[in-house]
Amino acid sequence: MPVRAIRGATQLDVDEREHLFERTRELVQAVLDANEIDTASLISIFFTCTPDLVADFPAAAAREMGLGDVPLMCAVEIGVPGALPRVVRLMAHAELDTPRSDVQHVYLHGATSLRKDLAQ
Repeated sequence: MPVRAIRGATQLDVDEREHLFERTRELVQAVLDANEIDTASLISIFFTCTPDLVADFPAAAAREMGLGDVPLMCAVEIGVPGALPRVVRLMAHAELDTPRSDVQHVYLHGATSLRKDLAQ
């Protein structure tokens, strides 16, 4: 089965742990739903946060969703002046029998402005 990479992002209103977890869970679930992925097909998820998000790790929210056996990693996004603040991004890798052009990337809340060509 082919491996596909799926992108996604969401913007937070505030840097608070519960809000970060809520938005991260929403993003991960939206990516899974949009691409009809079950957790057994997930290979890994790589998360980044803009430098202004320090309340917790997005991977911790994904683990709470039951993704404890999926390799998860977090990193800090490049702090580009003028970039959209308070953004969690992800790149998920999954075994997906879908053409690359049909993969559904998910951008939520203020992050829709990052990729208007891909936003749901």
